[in-house]
Amino acid sequence: MSLLETASIFTAVTTMLTSCFFGKSKSIDPQQIKDTSISVYKIPLKALDGKNTLDLSQYKGKKILIVNTASECGFTPQYKDLQALQDKYKEKLVVIGTPCNQFGGQEPGSSEQIASFCEKNFGVTFPLSEKLEVKGSNQHPLYQWLTQKTKNGALDATVSWNFNKFLINESGQLVGYYPSTVKPFSDELTQAIEK
Repeated sequence: MSLLETASIFTAVTTMLTSCFFGKSKSIDPQQIKDTSISVYKIPLKALDGKNTLDLSQYKGKKILIVNTASECGFTPQYKDLQALQDKYKEKLVVIGTPCNQFGGQEPGSSEQIASFCEKNFGVTFPLSEKLEVKGSNQHPLYQWLTQKTKNGALDATVSWNFNKFLINESGQLVGYYPSTVKPFSDELTQAIEK
């Protein structure tokens, strides 16, 4: 077997495993979204300090990119690009990070440690929620809405690892899911933001 054939097989296997482990992106045509009685804007969400509220309704008219984050993950450098994405599209997009410790225990810090880490290492100024559970029996209502078609009217999804991304349009409809491997400045994500 030639080196080229070996490389080709390796690439195919890696792509398959990445898709199986991290999932595939899903885009939804807003015309296909079913109305539900649950509005994302009414879901209570506390800020990282655990005291203040992140009122999602203040972002009506903008797209919202919700990302489950972690400070000790191989995808953690995406914080830098998420901040750059927020800066570039600030007129039409808000990024909201939702720290989560459910994948490999990669977000063990306190709220203060998370805030300091994000600011010091990546200059993060976009909103961060308190630590959330994004799957399982204690799944936060926001992630119940993001992952259940019966609640969001668009799709069922599974949060498979840190830095999964959910895109909500200006009307509060879920219009896209992007796994960890989709970088913030990927064509598929930036094109969805620019629509």
